[in-house]
Amino acid sequence: MSTVALRWLHCNLFAKPFDAALSLVVIPALAWAIYASLHWGLVEARWEVIGGSLKVLMAGIYPVDQIWRAWFALAMLCAMFGAGLGLAMRPGRVALTAVASVAILIAATVAVVSGAGAGVLAAGSAALGLAAWSAVHHSARAQRLVLPGLFAGVAAIFAVLSAPGFEVWGGLLLSIVLTLTVSILSVPFGILLALGRQSRIASLRLISTAYIETMRSVPLILVVYWVWIIVPLLAPDTSVPSLLRGMAGYALFFAAYVAEYVRSGLQAVPKGQIEAARSLGMGTWTVNFDIVLPQALRVVVPSLVGQILDIFNGATLVFIIGLTDFLRAGQMILADPQNGGRTYEIYLFLFAVYFAIGGAITYASRRLEAHLARGSR
Repeated sequence: MSTVALRWLHCNLFAKPFDAALSLVVIPALAWAIYASLHWGLVEARWEVIGGSLKVLMAGIYPVDQIWRAWFALAMLCAMFGAGLGLAMRPGRVALTAVASVAILIAATVAVVSGAGAGVLAAGSAALGLAAWSAVHHSARAQRLVLPGLFAGVAAIFAVLSAPGFEVWGGLLLSIVLTLTVSILSVPFGILLALGRQSRIASLRLISTAYIETMRSVPLILVVYWVWIIVPLLAPDTSVPSLLRGMAGYALFFAAYVAEYVRSGLQAVPKGQIEAARSLGMGTWTVNFDIVLPQALRVVVPSLVGQILDIFNGATLVFIIGLTDFLRAGQMILADPQNGGRTYEIYLFLFAVYFAIGGAITYASRRLEAHLARGSR
């Protein structure tokens, strides 16, 4: 064992004089950085600020007496994410053990910070996600119900959470719901734009191209703010909540990028298949939605998942219309003079959560991409 380790060190770290010199500089520096980080995190940091502010970070200013609605939304989100995993990867023993271990750790942390009841609810939500993962993977009927179940789940979340008012939504819950809703709305609109840009009808092609290029030429913050301002001018007698106006702005903006992703996928489909379908008498609608789109969407899965991450990370811009997203909730906590010295703890927690969610989405997308690739061979 020691011989193998010495051989590995020689080949990878000390093979050449420059490699040896670089290793002698980098390894001690890295060891010191790890030691300093662990010492600060275990000895000097005051993590009680996270526990005392967990409700604000997770749900913003949502009423405490209505917080059960937020727990319902969490359970639905876990179930939907588990169903998505069921389409992407097999719930093997190793994968289930790893995910269950992480869920138990999170539930235990929540129980310590917010009480046993909250820990039980967190564990129950995780168990629901694991059950959905296993059920969808092992049942073809459940797989066919994933898409309508996704729409039904989002509708249920809105129906339950909206009772106290949209203006009290906030924290990580707002960021996730906004990301999920905008992702669902932008995909069909983007597909229609992509098909319109390749349409034989000149006017439709011109309108689609103009819309896509306009949205891609302006920043997201401008589109969100513009929609937030223009809706009351167009419908002065109708009160549209800021959250819904913000989601509309996000969906209109990201649909243009979906259209370009889908257009690249459409161009990757061999023209021979389109010509063969038309020679069989298939109409344009049938050719596009039965032959072309399934293959095109398979190609652009990585790009579409990357856009989900862009939406999630861009959710911080909702502060311009008065909403409190996850990052803004952390800044609100730091605005309290009692927490003014806990900047590192708050921002490290925000970084860890963003990284964990982004990593989970990326890993699931890679598994889905591999699954689709196996189906195409």
